Amino acid sequence: MLKSYYNKDVREAGLDEVGRGCLAGPVVAAAVILPLDYTHEFLNDSKQLTRLQREILQKEIMQEAIAWAVAEVDNFEIDRINILKASFLAMHLAVDKLHTKPEHLLVDGNRFTPYPMIPHTCIIKGDAHYLSIAAASVLAKTYRDNLMSELALLHPHYGWETNVGYPTIHHRKAIRLHGTCSYHRMSFRLLKEEIEETEIDIKEGNS
Repeated sequence: MLKSYYNKDVREAGLDEVGRGCLAGPVVAAAVILPLDYTHEFLNDSKQLTRLQREILQKEIMQEAIAWAVAEVDNFEIDRINILKASFLAMHLAVDKLHTKPEHLLVDGNRFTPYPMIPHTCIIKGDAHYLSIAAASVLAKTYRDNLMSELALLHPHYGWETNVGYPTIHHRKAIRLHGTCSYHRMSFRLLKEEIEETEIDIKEGNS
């Protein structure tokens, strides 16, 4: 079972982001402040949960949290400032939106741009160790998955309803065939696996 807090003497917010490695769409971050005595049987890193579990947990977290917020940074800003800075910016924006201000930030990962006047601690794989970070990962992922499913209705070629913008073979092939759209991150190497995919297709007799 994940830990309820890092420091019980301060009001902590867990921070996490999703979508850093995607070819399209925003990077999304969430910040969550949970009650000090909060526990949960299966809350974990969102990648370890099924979609149904995440949707159930999303509602529970929103109801039980002292405060929560989700923020996004779009693909244009990602292209302008780079994905790492955009990820930190999304986390900062999520903290900005909290109606209860935290006294300490628990950040998933090993790097973070300090938030003004609030100390932080970076936790590698923090979403597998602390409930507040895991809760943030769930809120960020459910929000982003739902957003990409909506965008898939506008741009059905890319399969975003299933790959949510990640660089799957299907997504890259669709970019090659149909070109990019306004939600693609143009600073990313969108077709960097083109040679490898062609070799796979030849071996499978599909070319």
